[in-house]
Amino acid sequence: MSPTVRPGSSPLLLAQPHGGIEIPDEILTRLNAVGHARADTDWHISRLYADLIPDATIVSTPLHRYVIDANRDPADESLYPGQNTTSLCPTTTFDGTEIYLDGQAPSRDEINARQQRYHQPYHDALREQLERIHQQHGYVILYDCHSIRSRVPFLFEGRLPDFNIGTNNGSSCDAAIESAVQDTCARATAYNSILNGRFKGGWTTRHYGEPDLGFHAIQMELAQCNYMVEQAPWQYVDDKARKLRVILGDILQTLTKVLE
Repeated sequence: MSPTVRPGSSPLLLAQPHGGIEIPDEILTRLNAVGHARADTDWHISRLYADLIPDATIVSTPLHRYVIDANRDPADESLYPGQNTTSLCPTTTFDGTEIYLDGQAPSRDEINARQQRYHQPYHDALREQLERIHQQHGYVILYDCHSIRSRVPFLFEGRLPDFNIGTNNGSSCDAAIESAVQDTCARATAYNSILNGRFKGGWTTRHYGEPDLGFHAIQMELAQCNYMVEQAPWQYVDDKARKLRVILGDILQTLTKVLE
């Protein structure tokens, strides 16, 4: 279950750490029915972004986040101290519900082993592609693709904005990149957006964003209600997705030119 890499010639890299649904049998047998449902997937994220920028590099993992969360600190330090969140190897859903059978949650040793076996290869692949693109263009923009249900009371109050832009309070990318994405979202008047709200960027954004060195990172967390049904069986809704893809395409096209 190695990460999937599709190299491209653009300065843009699309990272997709949460779209996978595969869970190894030795872990799956220890999950309860809630865990088996995999409700916290970034459903259809690859399909949503497919071919919007044909020459963009894409790095993804087939593994579900219940195996390992590839967008968490490998040391399992909280990205949002004082707020409800999930861990490197989650033991609950986004609703705070247990996903393991009694006594079957991973030990610290198992978490460390999963980090080495699953988390590290994903980030090795990311780093390799970032370095390659940076060498080719003199800079690279990592766009971290995410989505989540629009209402998750355990994590945030009310309804999530449609576009949630995260730049770790402006530190993970050049200001021109942040402004370009924010402005493109603002022009999409059928949607709403927020910059560095509940989601300021996960470990990927914070770790790789070194704008002074030409490594820029930005996270986009989408409210899933804009392209799919937010309950099982989690259907993709073509007419909604088609409209959303227009805006996403505008964002990505803008990013490929903003630092030229």
